[in-house]
Amino acid sequence: MGLGGLLPVAISMFLIAALGGLAMAIFIFKNKYPPLFLIGAHGFFALGALGLAIWSIGSYVMPSIVMYGTVTIMLAALAGLFLISFQFRDETHPKIIVVLHALVAVTGVSCLFLGFLRSIHSTLLFSWAAH
Repeated sequence: MGLGGLLPVAISMFLIAALGGLAMAIFIFKNKYPPLFLIGAHGFFALGALGLAIWSIGSYVMPSIVMYGTVTIMLAALAGLFLISFQFRDETHPKIIVVLHALVAVTGVSCLFLGFLRSIHSTLLFSWAAH
């Protein structure tokens, strides 16, 4: 795979997970529990994307912002595990943690996207200079 390898796939999967997260946030802010299938789909896409992001760091030369974004997303994943524990304990989700989880995740994915754009730019620049 060229131009960033698996990183664009990871970013796309994170965007799908974000749609599920937005739907879950709507449930939570209406003081309802999100459906388990939505929680599962959100986690499936987010953890799969996190795995691809980690793999792309080890497999390709990436800007350091990609590594920072991946670590940030790992922190968001920990917050997500904390949030799901409220569902299993039959307690209301703390809305501030929901907002912080979303902000940390968006920050991490934004770092991945900026790193991907940077890797494309440098790849295209070096391929143009080689001709």
